[in-house]
Amino acid sequence: MSEQLSGADILVQSLVNAGVTVTFSYPGGQAIPLHQAFTRFRDKLRVVLPRHEQGGGFAAQGYARATGKLGVCTATSGPGATNLVTAIADAKMDSIPILAITGQVPTSSIGSDAFQESPIVEMCRGITKHHYLVTDVNDLARIVKEAIYVATTGRPGPVLVDIPKNVQVAQCVPGFDTPMDLPGYGKRDDEKRRELSVANPPLSTIIDLLHKAKKPVLYVGGGVIAAGASAELSAFAEKTRIPVTTTMMGLSAFPRGHQLSLGMLGMHGTAYANHAVNECDLLLALGVRFDDRVTGNVATFAKNAKIVHIDIDPSEINKVKQADVAVVADVKAVLTALLAAVPNAPQTAAAAPDWHAQIAEWKRDFPLTYDRNSPYILPQFAVEELCRQTKDRETIIVTGVGQHQMWATQYYHYSKPRTWISSCGAGTMGFGLPAAMGAKVACPDQTVIDIDGDGSFLMNIQEMATCYCEKIPVKAVILNNQHLGMVVQWEDRFFKANRANTYLGPIDHPETFGKGTGIGPDVRYPDFAGIAKGFKWDALQVDRKEDLPKAIKAMLDNPGPFLLDITIPYQEHVLPMIPAGTSVAEMIYQ
Repeated sequence: MSEQLSGADILVQSLVNAGVTVTFSYPGGQAIPLHQAFTRFRDKLRVVLPRHEQGGGFAAQGYARATGKLGVCTATSGPGATNLVTAIADAKMDSIPILAITGQVPTSSIGSDAFQESPIVEMCRGITKHHYLVTDVNDLARIVKEAIYVATTGRPGPVLVDIPKNVQVAQCVPGFDTPMDLPGYGKRDDEKRRELSVANPPLSTIIDLLHKAKKPVLYVGGGVIAAGASAELSAFAEKTRIPVTTTMMGLSAFPRGHQLSLGMLGMHGTAYANHAVNECDLLLALGVRFDDRVTGNVATFAKNAKIVHIDIDPSEINKVKQADVAVVADVKAVLTALLAAVPNAPQTAAAAPDWHAQIAEWKRDFPLTYDRNSPYILPQFAVEELCRQTKDRETIIVTGVGQHQMWATQYYHYSKPRTWISSCGAGTMGFGLPAAMGAKVACPDQTVIDIDGDGSFLMNIQEMATCYCEKIPVKAVILNNQHLGMVVQWEDRFFKANRANTYLGPIDHPETFGKGTGIGPDVRYPDFAGIAKGFKWDALQVDRKEDLPKAIKAMLDNPGPFLLDITIPYQEHVLPMIPAGTSVAEMIYQ
């Protein structure tokens, strides 16, 4: 290309060249040239205007999590950029590939405390996979190419590109074909590939451990979904007859209805998954990071097991739990290699009937359960009914953070990868609605439902306007208990039910401070259905158990955005529960 282009046009053309078709972008003073360039690419790139930059960041995550593709968000300098910080940190914790592009004050003003200046690269240095401050327009095409490559390869993650306004305006002949300059990063990728080919330690060591194991378990994380290895995981589990438990990030990597599924493990995982990991003699850890909400007391976690840890990120190996066998490689490549080796090996002990009999006994003795005879709409019942009515639909479930998130892990059965989207590592309230919005943009033919709590939903409620104006028909189900439910549960369990700023309703209803159910039209605040109608959503509010199935059907049949506000009692707890830092021995069942 021989004609000169502005930096803003080079940036947008670089996104288009990389196959980006959607960006979630909020304008501002230092991003005006970028948004002017967007108008020149309307036939190639959809710009969705969120109502808050954090909403745009979470929407980019929802897009990336639903597809495995890069999510893109942009903001202006100063407060626009800082409003992206939480979304960037969230993406880093959950290894989500997003590109965050921020406008910046002109290079001549950097460091002068100019209007709407913030050192966003410095602020995000510890929460990005990589970051750039572009000071020369001639570098821009190469930098965007590098940023996208880094975000989407190896262990995915967020990359920040900060572009001063004068660089957006400056012109040059773009070097779209300029080679990337990532010598250290490329070397690490080559080493990862060689790790599998030289098999150090050899895959035969893993096969040997399989032969000797009497009680093996597959412990599966988000790395399996990121690697696109769900089919290989299922084939390997079925071939070896090894039970499968997943982390919260790993939900949907393995069908929940499969006879080998143990569901989720950890603090609010199934009791039988936690018992199985506690008693196993071989733990095959695939694409996991031994998160504290999974391990509890690290010293007692899988204390009797040989641990095989397979992960693409070498920094995760031995970070929390010492591995007996470690393979730094793409988990899909390892599973493919193991699948090829397993048929040629003698029958493994993984199919030992005693181990499966023990797991079946735990499933009988410690099922997920709740009071099915309650006259109230219990949240578990609501999630089960939603699962029942969507089992034949292509559905993506997104959540906020809190008790509702845990009930969605327990009582909704995911059967396909990328049908579960939630903020798992950072645990960010306000994630649900904007992430659902991004997932729906990515997958317009699927039903996308945000299961949320009243506290979490309020944190990015402004994105209801985006959904209406941009014609993004997401569904929102609010499990409304008028409280910050998860903190209330901890108050009940560990602080003698002393309420410390966890009640979200009007203070003239003292029954909600420990007496009664907190249910009734005079207690309800805010009026979510009324708010939804103000945003031109259709909405229903449900108090009675017998009305719930019909209300869910009405929501699913409605072609537009729809909010269903379900009143639930605030006293309900997420069970089972392993208190933080403890072990299976301290599990709370009721």
